[in-house]
Amino acid sequence: MAIKADLHLHTSFSGDSTAPMEEMILAGIARGLETMCITEHMDPDYVYANPEEEGTFELNTDSYLYELIRCKEKYAGKIKLLFGVELGVQPHIRRRLALYAKSYDFDFIIASSHLCNQRDPYYPDFYKGRSDEEAYREYFTSVLDNLKAFENYDVYGHLDYVVRYGKAKDDNYCYDMYKDIFDRILKTLIAKGKGLEVNTGAIGYQLKELNPCTEILKRYKELGGEIVTIGSDAHAPEDIARGFDRAGEILCQCGFKYYAVFENRLPEFHRL
Repeated sequence: MAIKADLHLHTSFSGDSTAPMEEMILAGIARGLETMCITEHMDPDYVYANPEEEGTFELNTDSYLYELIRCKEKYAGKIKLLFGVELGVQPHIRRRLALYAKSYDFDFIIASSHLCNQRDPYYPDFYKGRSDEEAYREYFTSVLDNLKAFENYDVYGHLDYVVRYGKAKDDNYCYDMYKDIFDRILKTLIAKGKGLEVNTGAIGYQLKELNPCTEILKRYKELGGEIVTIGSDAHAPEDIARGFDRAGEILCQCGFKYYAVFENRLPEFHRL
């Protein structure tokens, strides 16, 4: 496996994982990784479907950091562990997100769109009464709104995340259908010096492609984009580094020669 860094991982400090951090790290070492960046969820003002879930995606960052430091010391010399976070971006909380991002010395920040106009595409109601194309277009437009509102991040995560949950998923989906929005998104990322994540978590959703699809990655490269990271989006040990060989092949096909690993918010480039 040429890719030795998994830069999108969740442990039991994220509301949708029960995996102990140490188990995730041991799995990464067993798979031959040299670097892992834990990127726990932080989604302020998330809209919960059930009242009892309230606060599930509000990260206890101090507790998370304490455990990460303990593991860094324990596994020093075996693997490099980085301090990351995945921020759920919404325009109306941009100031709150900016203050939070500055409050800790993160190595890496992923910006993600988990809500679209305060609705989660994970739930079928998001697609009810309209076509997938209409729902996807609303989602991609909201991503552009997020990019205009918030800048303190390093890469945008799983750019076409919404296709994981549509009625037909990515069966009738392609870059050309949304080219007008995607080109604006990609040009904005490049102009701001931001990267794009290749998220192999799509494999778990039986999609044809990874997130984002190959044509988006190819277009990002054509427009001058160079910063790409690779993350499994694993929430359990068995999913760490899943599909990394496939991700490497796709990136090479798109013309990329390097992938990035962020430390102290700065990218270091590694040959694919």
